[in-house]
Amino acid sequence: MVLRGGKLTVRETADPIPGPGDLLLRTLSTAICASDVHYMDHPELAIDDPTGRSLYDPDVDIVMGHEFVGEVIGHGPGCTDAFPLGTRVTSIPIRLVDGGAGGLRIIGQHPEAQGSFGELLVVSEAVARAVEGAVSSDAVSLVDAFAVGEFYVRSARLEPGEVPIVVGAGAIGLSAVAALSSRGIEPIIVSDLKPERRELARAHFGAHILVDPSEQSVFDAFRKARAEYHLGGSAVVFECVGAPGLIDRLAAEAEFSSRIYCAGGWYTGDTLNITEATRNGLTLQFGGGPMPQDWYGVLDAVVEGRLDPLPSVGRIIGLDDVPEALEQTRRSEGPPRVVIHPNGDVK
Repeated sequence: MVLRGGKLTVRETADPIPGPGDLLLRTLSTAICASDVHYMDHPELAIDDPTGRSLYDPDVDIVMGHEFVGEVIGHGPGCTDAFPLGTRVTSIPIRLVDGGAGGLRIIGQHPEAQGSFGELLVVSEAVARAVEGAVSSDAVSLVDAFAVGEFYVRSARLEPGEVPIVVGAGAIGLSAVAALSSRGIEPIIVSDLKPERRELARAHFGAHILVDPSEQSVFDAFRKARAEYHLGGSAVVFECVGAPGLIDRLAAEAEFSSRIYCAGGWYTGDTLNITEATRNGLTLQFGGGPMPQDWYGVLDAVVEGRLDPLPSVGRIIGLDDVPEALEQTRRSEGPPRVVIHPNGDVK
């Protein structure tokens, strides 16, 4: 699935060649992420990325996709014997340049780090991990998304008596719920406009209180829950939508001393009423993760069966169906997660 000039096409491309310290994988499973859409819709951010980690060039083929697992079918020069042919492998979605001396590239967001929406994929051996046991490849392909929620929940360091509010029950919202639930935190409040996503958060990931934001403020639900559970702490909000104006609305409605963790992925400018945020004594955090400890920690949880991300998957598709699935993601429609099998075996 090639992105070029803003358009997606399925066609043959040259096989990727593993460089020094690289593994060549046959892609077994990969997942669609909202950031794939953001990369397409906001190319100016990658054209002008001062870090060099991402690059959008409309005149060069780019294969997106950064949530994946594959089978080792080849080695670049200088590889060790840590990953024999046939080993199932995944990786945090970065490719090291000159072993890391030259920086890194985000897999699926740079021509030098072609992604997993294709039959073959190259990853750096230094950051790769073997996937052992009976865990499904589809579950492993979801590690990256669930590492995002793990990062924000870990960063929040909830204190006894504080009440978490997860705004949005899409892929990232569900990952935050799962991370909260794994820590035994109760109650967990989840707000989403779609009833099926709210119920998914409760039935499979551990939410306790469901809120339809068209009918009730999450902070009204917070105040009620705090009284019912006899708690005295602040609200800790995980914003997992990224809609324009949402942070400003949350800041205006927030209970005093709330903390807001902005996990929704902001790719366009927005505004925040500083007076409201000051009046409510808010703390806000934007971006920053996941870190390797979150990513590989979630991988361990999935492989060991402590976390099952598969209930978030609503469709398994082939490459030909990727453009339609990306468009659904753009419109915030469809299931929270869509998995792709680039080499076939679509159910």
